Amino acid sequence: MTPDQEPETHLQTRPLHPTLACEITGLALWETPAPETVAALRALWARYGVLVFRRQALSDAEVAAFSAWFGPLERTVRTDWASPNAPEIGVISNLRDGQSRPIGGLGDGEIAWHSDQSYMAHPATGAVLYALELPAEGGHTSWVDLRAAYAGLPDDLKHAIEGRHGIFDYTKRLAGYQEGDRTISEEARRKTPPVSHPLVHTHPITGTKALYLDSTTTVGIAGVDKAAGIALLDEIYRAATQPDNVYTHTWQVGDLLLWDNGFTMHRREPFDSAARRLMKRSTIILDPKRHIVPAGTPADLPAAAA
Repeated sequence: MTPDQEPETHLQTRPLHPTLACEITGLALWETPAPETVAALRALWARYGVLVFRRQALSDAEVAAFSAWFGPLERTVRTDWASPNAPEIGVISNLRDGQSRPIGGLGDGEIAWHSDQSYMAHPATGAVLYALELPAEGGHTSWVDLRAAYAGLPDDLKHAIEGRHGIFDYTKRLAGYQEGDRTISEEARRKTPPVSHPLVHTHPITGTKALYLDSTTTVGIAGVDKAAGIALLDEIYRAATQPDNVYTHTWQVGDLLLWDNGFTMHRREPFDSAARRLMKRSTIILDPKRHIVPAGTPADLPAAAA
């Protein structure tokens, strides 16, 4: 597509998908931006959900500073994945230190469709991922537009989930991790009991409805027996992740991606575990007046039908 120009700030943009993902060119993210630049990026983010910045060269502190343009940063409950240089930055890597200890988490392997922090009552829904070292093949990341997914649902499925709440449980995600990532502290476990969130939200800026889903943590639907809830969720996931709703990113070193978990899910493709991969990430606490920010409540795990 031909690059477009945002006239009020002269941002150069290149949409990468009809509704999801837009590349921003010509910005050096280590520089302090003008307020109108941040405002224009916020508007693009609300429209596209995923913003792509290539050819960046950033320290951990600079990744954190860029992320803070959009809101306060949250420190991960996985303190074992935190950067030693900036506690707000998480390390996503399969590399090990001189004592053969992992320097981060989620080192390799496939990661299924998910939304970060869906298992929290008040998730921090903004996210940044920055690429420093990459395998020669594999490891691509895909995002799905859950606004387009909701719009494309058959009417019977829209009716079936109207007013319904999903039940999200971190222990399900842990079970899907590789062995070294499954162990969490007791403090982290206390902070992540099962919670419920509405399955449909409305974006406060655009007014567009969006699904809120996470295949790695949803264990049922409140008020529906376990088997029926899982069957309905499976049907929703199949409909939501149709190829037309998906943008797949082929990483290059120096890429930084910013996305909104309030109306997207993402997944990672597997790659050679012997290949080096080093990514830095941050989590941003977003303003519910500007973004979909689910407000969950404690939940009981779904029961089987009597």
